[in-house]
Amino acid sequence: MMTGNRMMFRCILVAAMVAISPIATAQEVAQSAVTPVSIGPETNLPLPRFVSLKAQESNVRRGPSLSHRIDWVFQRRGMPLQVIAEYGHWRRVIDREGQGGWVHYTMLTGVRTVIVDQDMLPLRAKPDHTALERAVLEAGVIARLGDCAQGWCEVNAAGYTGWAPQNQLWGVTLGETRD
Repeated sequence: MMTGNRMMFRCILVAAMVAISPIATAQEVAQSAVTPVSIGPETNLPLPRFVSLKAQESNVRRGPSLSHRIDWVFQRRGMPLQVIAEYGHWRRVIDREGQGGWVHYTMLTGVRTVIVDQDMLPLRAKPDHTALERAVLEAGVIARLGDCAQGWCEVNAAGYTGWAPQNQLWGVTLGETRD
């Protein structure tokens, strides 16, 4: 149960988050991706954090309720998104361009994906620039994220699995380790 002061603080915090423009600068997105600054009040998970779009289509609303206007629709299943705020069953998300808004939590999944940022990115057999190329990925390809260590991430796209430099992927924090 929340105390009166904590409830008031939460309401003020949520009101401030709703009032913030849905567009973030690239620098703000990069800074928020570096270090989790808080814990989500609904999930107790770190904010910001990466998730992916579960549905083929998902409405992106101006605020955290069905009564808020739909600003646009995400139309790419598996697209990685960054959760930057929570309110009830709603998550404020941004995409790699910093565009976003509020999405119902049922439209999101914790399955991690990334978007390839570099065109013709070699997918390597080992986490090494000299390793054999297994495939070449075009910019914009969505891949499932596997292990990450020492600046490399294992990804799976179109049936090909291999390693890519972490700094060429959006949807994973630089320096993040996963196993």
